[in-house]
Amino acid sequence: MAALADEPEIELLRDLLRRDSITPADAGCQQVLIDRLEAIGFVCETMVFGDVTNLWARRGTASPVLCFAGHTDVVPPGDESEWTSPPFAPTCRDGLLYGRGSADMKSGLASMMIAIEQFVAGHSDHQGSLAVLLTSDEEGRARDGTLRVMQALQARGERIDWCVLGEPSSQETLGDVIRIGRRGSLSGLLTVKGIQGHVAYPHLADNPIQGFAPVLAELHNIEWDQGNEHFPPTSFQVVDIRSGSGAPNVTPAQLSARFNFRYSTEWNYETLKKRVHEIFDAHDLDYEIEWHLSGEPFLTRSGKLIDAVVQSVTEHTGSAPELSTGGGTSDGRFISPAGADVVELGPVNASIHKIDEHVKVDDVVQLTKMYQRVIELLLD
Repeated sequence: MAALADEPEIELLRDLLRRDSITPADAGCQQVLIDRLEAIGFVCETMVFGDVTNLWARRGTASPVLCFAGHTDVVPPGDESEWTSPPFAPTCRDGLLYGRGSADMKSGLASMMIAIEQFVAGHSDHQGSLAVLLTSDEEGRARDGTLRVMQALQARGERIDWCVLGEPSSQETLGDVIRIGRRGSLSGLLTVKGIQGHVAYPHLADNPIQGFAPVLAELHNIEWDQGNEHFPPTSFQVVDIRSGSGAPNVTPAQLSARFNFRYSTEWNYETLKKRVHEIFDAHDLDYEIEWHLSGEPFLTRSGKLIDAVVQSVTEHTGSAPELSTGGGTSDGRFISPAGADVVELGPVNASIHKIDEHVKVDDVVQLTKMYQRVIELLLD
């Protein structure tokens, strides 16, 4: 295990983990990678939008374009006193490397970088183009990151054919699951208006809690769809409800709530929004909904990219990966609509966003080999 700790991807990962790139900060991570990419012939372009740092790097001008994508930002570490070792002082224990961002997703970045370097060293005249897309805005608002880079690329006619995201897709062991799509995410901020009054005279008031209760029950009881071959059924969840004046004898004048749909390709933003308004309108409520679309569902269908990733994982693990669309959202939702096939392959996700986040050292080394094999299958 000591020998593995000296591997180039582990040395690079340690360097990245020392940088406290709490979203939307990059803390110099991208410059570390730019220096290495430029040394092997990449043209690197830093795109700054607001307080977000993004990188678009490309080697070659021909098609097809194989892009590795990810993010340098991490979530806050929380109470650092609860960490066994400091979150930004990478520490190896029992074959595990601890640090905030070790699994999500600086190990993916380190493996991508070394895989690209090793491939280019042996294939300087490779087919097509290699590209890298990075942002410091994935863990935050996700408005000035990959979304803005993709808009800039589309505006100048530059496209990605295949994209491998280094998000931690694996569940139990490295490569057991790869993501070939993600559900859509649609949130609503609801306001139901009523008339405040004394609880003893409900006929003189209009209690918004009473009006919203049957709507809430209906929203939860609806079978939105049964899912399909690639997606589980659409789910609806209320995450916050607030109302009341603070007095026990006063009915409130207003109720506010937040809710979220994780939806399959049986819906799109407009059809789902329309259905929700139909339900509310049928109950004759005085209401408003402020909508926020995090991303439409996307799906990569069978083709060269999935075939290459499956073959690579199978060669290195002995088992074919499960093809999944589960989990939350990822920046694939911004890359796929431009016509790119997107697959997510990365380390085990069990410790992401947790105290003592960690990754197996051997998994990082093996992930590098998987990425390099994918490049060989597509561009050699």
